[in-house]
Amino acid sequence: MKLIILEHYSQASEWAAKYIRNRIIQFNPGPDKYFTMGLPTGSTPLGCYKKLIEYYKNGDLSFKYVKTFNMDEYVGLPQDHPESYHSFMWNNFFKHIDIHPENTHILDGNAADLQAECDAFEQKIKAAGRIQLFVGGIGPDGHIAFNEPGSSLVSRTRVKTLAMDTILANARFFDGDLAKVPTMVLTVGVGTVMDAREVMILITGAHKAFPLYKAIEEGVNHMWTVPAFQQHPCTVFVCDEDATLELKVKTVKYFKGLMLVHNKLVDPLYIGNFL
Repeated sequence: MKLIILEHYSQASEWAAKYIRNRIIQFNPGPDKYFTMGLPTGSTPLGCYKKLIEYYKNGDLSFKYVKTFNMDEYVGLPQDHPESYHSFMWNNFFKHIDIHPENTHILDGNAADLQAECDAFEQKIKAAGRIQLFVGGIGPDGHIAFNEPGSSLVSRTRVKTLAMDTILANARFFDGDLAKVPTMVLTVGVGTVMDAREVMILITGAHKAFPLYKAIEEGVNHMWTVPAFQQHPCTVFVCDEDATLELKVKTVKYFKGLMLVHNKLVDPLYIGNFL
């Protein structure tokens, strides 16, 4: 497990984007070899997405042979609703890059049979091959995707009811009106994400300090689902200084001492037509 600590949100976002860029370039995707990613929504990954768009526009990166699978979607919210995760991904990322629409996969929260939709999503991931890099964020109660406290740590894609803490956190996207916030979602499971070759989790801001503490310094517990990734063979937590406020000084110093090595993971590459 790696913990990457940067001073500010913008630096954490850029480090994460460079890591994704390098992984795609090193994979050398093509017509018969797609790089498969898992992607999150929410405010945390926006900075990372903006940098990836910048790399594409500069000619440093292409998404032509990339397939994506999003973590979750609200149940009952129309796809064209401004707060649906379909809208979020297209408005903030997909429409700005060269990814083919058929290579983007987002759960349908309006499907007639929601569990069948979840099962089909798992099959699509399987058909695409193993996800190479699953990028995620965490909620204030330590959940990844919408695997709320008490979720099975071997869970698969399924229907979930949102905890009140999550509804309160998401109300800001719905004019602060709790009545407008969907109470059910479709979400990948902890086990779905654990199957990925690599997992990168973005954690920024003082309001995420306690969940980061739980993820790094405490044990695996289904009431805080993100610590499960302590057991993944290749997990990278990327955070800013504010998110480390609950960590021990010794822990922060230890991981900061490794940054000279870890920063080599995002050094520019010179492969093919790309940096």
